[in-house]
Amino acid sequence: MARSTHRIDVHQHLVPAFYRDALAASGIDEAGGRALPDWSAESALEFMDLMGIAAAVLSVSTPGVGFLTDPEEAAGFARRLNDHTASLVAEHPARFGQFATLPLPDVKNAAAEAARVLDELGADGVTLLANNRGTYLGAEGQEPLWQVLNDRRAVAFVHPAELPAPPVDDIPPFAADFLLDTTRAAYLLVRNGVVRRYPDIRFILGHAGGFVPYSSHRMALTIANDTGRSPLDVLDDFRSFYFDTALSSSPAALPTLLAFAREGHVLFGSDWPFAPAPAGQYFANGLDTGVDATTLAAVDHLNAGLLFPRLASGTRPPVSAAPVSTRLRQSAQRAAARLAFKLVQPGTD
Repeated sequence: MARSTHRIDVHQHLVPAFYRDALAASGIDEAGGRALPDWSAESALEFMDLMGIAAAVLSVSTPGVGFLTDPEEAAGFARRLNDHTASLVAEHPARFGQFATLPLPDVKNAAAEAARVLDELGADGVTLLANNRGTYLGAEGQEPLWQVLNDRRAVAFVHPAELPAPPVDDIPPFAADFLLDTTRAAYLLVRNGVVRRYPDIRFILGHAGGFVPYSSHRMALTIANDTGRSPLDVLDDFRSFYFDTALSSSPAALPTLLAFAREGHVLFGSDWPFAPAPAGQYFANGLDTGVDATTLAAVDHLNAGLLFPRLASGTRPPVSAAPVSTRLRQSAQRAAARLAFKLVQPGTD
């Protein structure tokens, strides 16, 4: 199947220099067990050209601004991050979108910043870490934020954070804990009725929803037993989420995701730069070769285009002005990635 050349990437991160410096000043040099990657707008665009990504919605990954314990300092730093990202979008309106950072667990300031970025900056949505210093999405007391997002039919990108528990030796958080963190948040958003009371919020769960598709029926029966609700209604609430394919379009995970998600609710994601280019290429190849052309077009850009009409208007990137040497290098990288993907697939015996 031909490689896509007009993807919309809903899971791509930025790491501005001033953000990296602030993390370093607090003794933080990694996120989820991975060293903070180098990032620039130029390197992002180069990666996007390599991957056939026409547009990417940028977000700040964990820890967001949660490393700042003073509420007003965290709120001010979130505003700085959001204003910076908005300026990048203004410079590259056809290539970049923005999921704004919110200063949770401070609900009051988070609701105020959500209203500001959506109403004044024109952000494409907001980023919500699954837990913020141990407080999960879906916990009590978050109603003002949900109301702001629901009133604006906002897109809310749910990204994992490190679990509020000691890490386990030799298991980096991004490898397994992140998936549980997202699942916990999804569970509470459904169990405590948030997705049902605020149906106009479009929640996107990163990394194919963690364990949600795989364990959805088990969780639905548990919630039904706990609350007296119909398990079918609970399953319907879990299926109301959108899911991205970041690090998840493997021959094992992708069929489960597509079997569970509602039509139109699976979106392309790369997780760059925390997932390096070879990892992004590996999972993109899983998508390119694992579904039919109609499904591929839907996941690559059509589904995201309905959520982000502004980005859908330019779903083919401009003709590359890269030097011949760059184009040849990228072509070789793509060929190598396709070969690597084929070589590591499990056998049939």
